[in-house]
Amino acid sequence: MRLLLIEDDVEAAAQLAKFLRNAGHVVDHVMDGGDGVSMAAAGGYDVYVIDRMLPTMGGTEILTRRRDDGDETPALFLSALGEVGDRLTGFKAGADDYLVKPYSYEELLARLEVLGKRRGTPSNVTTRYAVGGLEIDVLTRTARRDGRKIDLQPREFRLLEYLMRHGGQVVTRTMLLENVWEYHFDPQTNVIDVHISRLRAKIDKGFEKKLLKTIRGAGYKITDAG
Repeated sequence: MRLLLIEDDVEAAAQLAKFLRNAGHVVDHVMDGGDGVSMAAAGGYDVYVIDRMLPTMGGTEILTRRRDDGDETPALFLSALGEVGDRLTGFKAGADDYLVKPYSYEELLARLEVLGKRRGTPSNVTTRYAVGGLEIDVLTRTARRDGRKIDLQPREFRLLEYLMRHGGQVVTRTMLLENVWEYHFDPQTNVIDVHISRLRAKIDKGFEKKLLKTIRGAGYKITDAG
């Protein structure tokens, strides 16, 4: 499944995301409610996992906005607020499930799998992405451009996969650090610049149209526009 985790507890989010990825799921993590709304609005997720108490915008407001926009993606709230009234508030906001902290990872995984089946996963899971003539298959871990195979190192493929899954969208350095390198702090190195440079050389060199764009002051994106 492709999961959107909206959780501002850095350590808890890192551990949970690692567990879910090891269980075979794709996890995008954001720490801020506003970023969570933007990511959810971009679509493509099978289940939302949302902490109720977040900076900028609370979990119930995030979900209320998505439901008002017609988004029916299953959502599970994580919260230390466990009274009956708290849970009812979560369900009234549109939650499909509610798990009180502290919780078992195994129980959370089981609940997510139930929500995923309700939505129709795994038949709806996207395993191939294409932008322009660039294509990747996340099952075979292969990449091609105009039919020509591109050899990528594991981290390069993971970086490209993340960019392709957000094709046409600006991906920030923070998003890359958290979701590709699993850093929840800025290591103050040029690791992203180095990998972007290597990836750009592999997917764009020799082609007239350049797909990997640097958006000054914002981040990067894969697009065949412009």
